Amino acid sequence: MTIVPLALPDGQSRRCRSIPSRVRIVRSIASPFAMNDQHQEFFALSHEHGVAHLQLNRPERMNTMTPAFFPALRDAVRALSDGGETRAMVISSTGKHFSAGMSLDVFAGSDLALAATTARERLSFQESLRKLIDCFSALDEARFPIVCAIQGGCIGGALDLATACDIRLCSADAFFTVQEISIGMAADLGVLQRLPKIVPQGIAREMAYTGERVGAERALAIGLVNAVLAEADALRERALALAQTIASKSPLAVAGTKLALNHARDHSTASALEQMTLLQSAIFDRGEMARRRSRRGKPSAVPTSTHLRRSPRCSRRDSRARLTACGDRQCRAGQ
Repeated sequence: MTIVPLALPDGQSRRCRSIPSRVRIVRSIASPFAMNDQHQEFFALSHEHGVAHLQLNRPERMNTMTPAFFPALRDAVRALSDGGETRAMVISSTGKHFSAGMSLDVFAGSDLALAATTARERLSFQESLRKLIDCFSALDEARFPIVCAIQGGCIGGALDLATACDIRLCSADAFFTVQEISIGMAADLGVLQRLPKIVPQGIAREMAYTGERVGAERALAIGLVNAVLAEADALRERALALAQTIASKSPLAVAGTKLALNHARDHSTASALEQMTLLQSAIFDRGEMARRRSRRGKPSAVPTSTHLRRSPRCSRRDSRARLTACGDRQCRAGQ
C-alpha cells in the first residue's frame, strides 16, 4: 500500500518540494493553467478553489480520441495529483456529444502494433495496449475524486473513460454504448472490467454483447449515473457544485476514503478491512479533525442543485414541467 503526500497548510506538497522537475510541471498547470499545444488540441484545463475542470474541446470532431490524446490526459491528471492542490475534478465536454470514442482513423492506419503477426510484434502490441489502459487508470488512481459530466453520446472509448471516474452525471439527451462490439472487436480500455462493478452483471453483459444504446433514464435506473440534468449547462453547474462540495471536505479524509473504496471494490471484504486498519493507522490525524470541527457552523458557498428527471424512488412530479426535482438518486422533493 502506498500513501501519497497530501497538501501542506501552505498548499504545497512534500513531493513538490523534494522533486524540482515535478514542481515545474505542476506550476505550469496551476493557475492560470497554461498548457502546451498538445494538451490544448484536445482539452482546456482550469482550476478554481481546489476544483480542476478538464473540458474536451474538439466538438467539430465529436471529441474523438487520437493516440496523442491518451498520454495528454494521463499526464494532466497525474500532474494535478502530484501537485497536491487539487481536491476534486470535473471532466466535461463541448458540442453535441461528450465523445465518440477513439477515432476510426486509428484502426484504418498501418500502425505495426495493430497489424501484429509475429511473436515480437504481438508482444509490442501488448505493451502498447498496457500504456493506453494506464492512461485511463490514471483517473481511477488519482488521489482526488473525479466527476464526469456527460452530454449526448458517450461512445466506445468515452465509456471506458467515464467508468474510470468516481461519479457520473448526464444530461437528458445522453446515451451510452459499448461501440467496440459493433465494429468487430472487444472493448479493451477498461469498460469490461469496470462496468460490471457499477451496474448489475447482467446489464453490463447485455451492453457489452449487443452495443445497444442506454439512454439517460435507464442509465439513472441502473446506477450508471447519479443524476440526469435537463441540459448541458445545468449538467456542468451540477457537476462543479458537487466537486466543490467534495473539495470543501478534508483532502486527507477524501483521499483515504477513495483508497479504501477502490480497494474494497477490487478485493474481498476481509482483505479490505485489513487494508483499512493499515490505512487508518497512516492517515488518522487529530489535528485535521480539530480543524474541521472548528469550521462547523460556517455557511457553505456551494449551491444546492437538483436534476429534472424521475428517480426510481420518486413519485412526486412538478405540475408544470411534469418532471421530478430530485437529488442524486434519493428523492428530496418532500424536503
